[in-house]
Amino acid sequence: MDGGVDGVVVVLGHRADELKPYLEDMDGVSWTMNSDYMAGKTTSLKAGVEAVKAGTSGPRLILILNVDQPRQPQTIRKLLDSHRSGNGLITYPAFQGKGGHPIALSATLLDELAAIDEENLGLQAVTKRHAADTNKVELEIPEVLWDLNTPEDYERALTDQAYPDTGIGSV
Repeated sequence: MDGGVDGVVVVLGHRADELKPYLEDMDGVSWTMNSDYMAGKTTSLKAGVEAVKAGTSGPRLILILNVDQPRQPQTIRKLLDSHRSGNGLITYPAFQGKGGHPIALSATLLDELAAIDEENLGLQAVTKRHAADTNKVELEIPEVLWDLNTPEDYERALTDQAYPDTGIGSV
């Protein structure tokens, strides 16, 4: 919650039983199951959207953050602050002009997100449809480009100077 979010929904799929114990006692964190995770990442996004829609209080905005794209709380807070102070439906960070993650979306897009699928390009189709209502926020934080799929990606990320004072990404 240090990043400024009110709650977190974790979508589980592969090895869910191993991961559930880590989430059970975390304040503000809930989880939902995506038994169809092998059909593509849009199924996980849709499972998360359904869990958010089923929640007791409606969110004002949604932050989508993939497990292989870890971010510091400071980065998330900067993105959320930019989204809240802007007037767009979608806000995403960039580093040196290149778009990154996470992405913040107005909760008014929940129904559109619930209708995505792999064939219609998923989240990308939603962001393209609302390009005129999208804010790109330039952050001098290289971690917004991280996509850690391999041990080599992780090692490269450790050399980025994202937040030297935290020890993460320090050289």
